[in-house]
Amino acid sequence: MRILLIEDDTVLGAGVRDQIQAEGHSVDWVGRLDEAGEYLASASYDLVLLDLMLPDGRGLPFLREMRKRGDVTPVIILTALDQISDRIEGLNAGADDYMVKPFDLSELSARLAAVARRYAGNPNPLVTIGDLEIDLAFRSVRRNGKLVALTAREWVLFEAFVQHPGQILSKAQLEERLYAFDAEVESNTIEVHISRLRKKLGREKIDTVRGMGYRLGES
Repeated sequence: MRILLIEDDTVLGAGVRDQIQAEGHSVDWVGRLDEAGEYLASASYDLVLLDLMLPDGRGLPFLREMRKRGDVTPVIILTALDQISDRIEGLNAGADDYMVKPFDLSELSARLAAVARRYAGNPNPLVTIGDLEIDLAFRSVRRNGKLVALTAREWVLFEAFVQHPGQILSKAQLEERLYAFDAEVESNTIEVHISRLRKKLGREKIDTVRGMGYRLGES
């Protein structure tokens, strides 16, 4: 997933960023709402992590404005505000989940995955595609019962297909998934990784849609 982290606490922000990057997600981290608005306008995100108290304003009006303009990107609030009334207000403003600081980073990872699965239309972390058994929670794939070793980049790309079944993903959309790896994405990077995925998972698992991109095969 590509995630936008909006958090001005440098210690917490670094911890959250490192945790979700270690799991293969791409993270853009900003400490102000005006920066966050610019990022959302220029890129497509799978999820937003939103602090409520930021140097240039409060997160709830920002969230309400997102929803008002039709932005349905999943949002998890991360905040020290722990009253029930605060939680209700946050969820009513359009948040998908609400976590009170301090929180366990492993729990955050689990909630990220749960929200992503809900938006992909399948809350079950176990997915079967032909001879593949996929565990989205543990990021593992078995083919005919045997574990398939995927690199971090290969998993990130394959996860994108599993989370968007039947949808065509453009080369640009897939390239965005790789920005977390601190390396420039070469012009043929996507083609190389798609080829490797086909060799490991079966050529029919990923279809090429000429001139448009790729999508998960039906078999």
